Amino acid sequence: MNKEYTLTVFTEHQTGMLSRVVSIFTRRYINVESLTTSKSSIPGIHRFTIVVNTTEDMVRKLCAQLEKQVDVLKAYFDENSEIVYQEIALYKIPTQKFMQGNRVEKLIRRHNARVLEIEEEYIIVEKTGHAEETEALLEDLKEIGIYEFVRSGRIAIPRPMERLSKYLSQLELEVAEQES
Repeated sequence: MNKEYTLTVFTEHQTGMLSRVVSIFTRRYINVESLTTSKSSIPGIHRFTIVVNTTEDMVRKLCAQLEKQVDVLKAYFDENSEIVYQEIALYKIPTQKFMQGNRVEKLIRRHNARVLEIEEEYIIVEKTGHAEETEALLEDLKEIGIYEFVRSGRIAIPRPMERLSKYLSQLELEVAEQES
């Protein structure tokens, strides 16, 4: 049964890693719902956060395949209940709509969004939350009028302590034991 999974892939910061990581999903005909990359808490190591809808068996195979890549240190997967995650969305709305009473202001407050910038022609609104929350604000703003909308990919952090640090510490111990 298909389910939403969030993969966290730790890699060395090398040119071409994005292409190599994505090709693993492409070869298996797995659609990537969301993909973000950033540096991690460990210098020189990058973190990919990838959201897919697939089976648990397939996500296990994806992680195993990812870990076979030379510059991939470790790949993990989690269900939504095992992580804390957010997305950010930006909305560009007409200033004139904002100035016509307090309907738009109340809407922004109701959605726990905030105004980032006010210009003569438009206002930029920011909303952080799950995709359903950013989508709900989009739908409400469409009724008023919207110029542009953009949403980031998911960022996520697992509820357990950072597994990569533990994994690297364990590797160091194993190497030390082998050398002695």
